[in-house]
Amino acid sequence: MEKMNRRKFIKAGALGLAGISVLQSGMAGVHFALPYEGTVDKVALGNSGLTASRIAMGSGSKGGNKSSNQTRIGMDNFKRLALHAYERGIRFYDTADSYGSIPYVGESIKTLPRKELTLLTKMWTHDDGSNNVESVEDNITRYLKEFGTDYIDILLMHCMMSGDWATKRTHYMEGFAKAKKAGKVRAVGVSCHDIGALREAAVNPWVDVIMARINPFQTLMDGTPDEIKEILGRAKANGKGVIGMKIFGEGKNVSDEEREQSIRFALTEANIHCMTLGLESVEQMDDAIERVMRK
Repeated sequence: MEKMNRRKFIKAGALGLAGISVLQSGMAGVHFALPYEGTVDKVALGNSGLTASRIAMGSGSKGGNKSSNQTRIGMDNFKRLALHAYERGIRFYDTADSYGSIPYVGESIKTLPRKELTLLTKMWTHDDGSNNVESVEDNITRYLKEFGTDYIDILLMHCMMSGDWATKRTHYMEGFAKAKKAGKVRAVGVSCHDIGALREAAVNPWVDVIMARINPFQTLMDGTPDEIKEILGRAKANGKGVIGMKIFGEGKNVSDEEREQSIRFALTEANIHCMTLGLESVEQMDDAIERVMRK
């Protein structure tokens, strides 16, 4: 019997995982490019001092209430997908507390070299004075335990939906800054779901990293592609690390032509450093990597 090395083991497990996940995501009829052996490169995230792989493994497709499409495939399948990502050069794992995905990534990376990885998570926040305001320190302590690490590379305030977030979230901003000073967090910032919030993020000196919705189809975006590109260009000029999300419109733009157009736009026009992709199978992952790395 042939001894199976780690790469073969992951690829063998991936065959079953690919079929399961493609069916779950409603993409059974979608054609994917054949896998190739290239790996993802790394990029600098503005002036944050961080580098990250050009693609992040997203974990929040249809996410909320502590679950997502990625966690719903189960721990074993999630681990196979995360390890396959690592095999293909993806060293960037994008999570959020509201997705319930931090423990899944934590379990998946136990055997991987921590210094090679970029771990991002997002904390849900509330206006100062709200009865729902939580302890930033307690949440970060829990995230570190769930990741199984002593620092988080990027911590974002999740889903900013108003341009006045910087005046209404001072409790969280101060807590994030304190954790950064203590070395528990390396970079801080926001994910944006509003054009006003994005404009503020582009110029606010507290922000190291921005996550923004961007694709050529204006699907689930906060403005036109040209409007968002202009704001992100300003953010980059101000030294912010910029991560694109909703590159495929959260699964709404996934024909072969649309995926090709989306990747080309992300790499050549969108004013982002890298992108997070909510991939749900090895087949989807290999297809995306092939498209990104031949551009």
